Amino acid sequence: MHDSTLRLSGRRLRGLLAQPNVVFGGVYGAVLASTLAAALTEYGETSRADRLYDSAWVLFTACASALAHGYAHIIARRGEQAARLSARTALRVLADEWPLVVAALPTVLMLFGAAEGWWGSKGIEYVAFGFNILLLFGWGLFTMRAAGRTWRSSLVVACVDALLGVIVVIANALIK
Repeated sequence: MHDSTLRLSGRRLRGLLAQPNVVFGGVYGAVLASTLAAALTEYGETSRADRLYDSAWVLFTACASALAHGYAHIIARRGEQAARLSARTALRVLADEWPLVVAALPTVLMLFGAAEGWWGSKGIEYVAFGFNILLLFGWGLFTMRAAGRTWRSSLVVACVDALLGVIVVIANALIK
């Protein structure tokens, strides 16, 4: 019975993670967090106080991005519905942006941990960047496997997804 409960829970989790808004938010949040981590390398500030500010900055930026994205969805939905959107529906649309914020939390935690002295502060942005690229690889692998693709093709596409993530982050860093 315990094994079947775990299998059912795993199936539900995969179903939740395979939803388009979760995948989109997870990928967008990982790219955003990577871009922010890359931006931190430009300033070279590594003190514990700076890392505390950096962690708050990444969290605030992720929340602001989620709100902006949800707001855009609310505006866009107005045209497709004859009736006005209710406040409850609008809040639900905003709440659906949680994956973006959750995807940025590992970077926030790494920077906060550096601020608290849990690990070294210097170079933590590179660790966060690497972790986020691994997240992009994971999202690519997960979505390919969820689509029923073979392990080989899933791994190839996941590598390409991670590489595209690196290209996007580098392009964003160069623009700024």
